[in-house]
Amino acid sequence: MKYFLFLALAFGTLPCLAAKDPNLENLGTFGDWTAYTYHNEEGRICYIASEPTKSTGKYSKRDDVFLMITHRPSEDVFNVVNTVAGYTYKKGSKPRISIDKKKAIYLVSHEDTAWAKDEKTDKQLVDQMKAGSNAVLKGTSRRGTLTTDTFSLKGFSKAYQTICEACDYQ
Repeated sequence: MKYFLFLALAFGTLPCLAAKDPNLENLGTFGDWTAYTYHNEEGRICYIASEPTKSTGKYSKRDDVFLMITHRPSEDVFNVVNTVAGYTYKKGSKPRISIDKKKAIYLVSHEDTAWAKDEKTDKQLVDQMKAGSNAVLKGTSRRGTLTTDTFSLKGFSKAYQTICEACDYQ
């Protein structure tokens, strides 16, 4: 339950903090991924984020889309795979992500975010992303619009290593 509450409350705002918050430090851009560290009253947060290199779907307007991996060492939470869809997911829908055409992994959705169901699945996805070249995220908006977002994994391993070092995670 702690894991779910952390996810439900923590995401949707981190990528946009870069331009607004002096507690956020950009650790560098590595290929298509950028690494950040953020400090708040609970401690340090380290995350990497990327935007899709390709998005398809019959939509007229959509907010920013991100794929992220986050570490929160003060809460002993690591490797959290999270997406921000740029729209509200259809209630009950199960977005899915696949790495290099491997079997899709279904995610849990809430409003405009989705994440892996547990820590084991997070680790599986991170391991696949380190070895992969593309991540494909498919989802359905509350209006029934199907979307497909393709994320390049170029630079993922170096960005991931950077946040692991910043958050003392091995």
